[in-house]
Amino acid sequence: MSHPAASPDSSAPDAVLTAVEARLISTFGEPDGRAAVTFLGTDRIEVLRFPQADGLFRYATLGMSAAPMADPTAVVADPIAGPRAELVVTIRGGRDELLRPLATLAASPQVEGLIVAPGASLDLGEPLWPGAPFTGFLVAEPGGLVEDLELPEPAEPVRFLPLLPMTPNEAAHKRVHGAAELQERWLRHGTDLRDQARRSVPLGD
Repeated sequence: MSHPAASPDSSAPDAVLTAVEARLISTFGEPDGRAAVTFLGTDRIEVLRFPQADGLFRYATLGMSAAPMADPTAVVADPIAGPRAELVVTIRGGRDELLRPLATLAASPQVEGLIVAPGASLDLGEPLWPGAPFTGFLVAEPGGLVEDLELPEPAEPVRFLPLLPMTPNEAAHKRVHGAAELQERWLRHGTDLRDQARRSVPLGD
């Protein structure tokens, strides 16, 4: 599906988030729930829940893209130029306990000066929900689920980054062998990354 670019005045934070929400709704349909989290010293982050066919739920952040992610080594952050992103997780059966972890990760560029990019690991250091086999995510390439949202230059497009839940063993394997090798292993073993109870992919073959 083709989407128009955002309007010329749309690099202002409120306009960006309005356009981001419209893009999410045009892609996934109307959300059936949302939660807002505000961390000390950060802007508000919302997480929207979108029910899909076959029992799937998509959770998407709204607020991370209001400002570009800044290079942590930069003396002054550029208010317009720089990568912008929102995060998307797909889980069969839904897991609303993901709302706060997702908001925490979406706030990390503001809190920690982090630039979230494809191939990165995001580790929360604890189960994503009580009893979950996953403690973090692999950041996947954008564009497959939600088309990039173009903004007026010099602002970069908003990219919607899929997050793929990883077990601690998978995260350790990825640190040694890289994201591409782990993803190829998932593909080779037919791993259903949307299964909230899946086991770690075989790592010794």
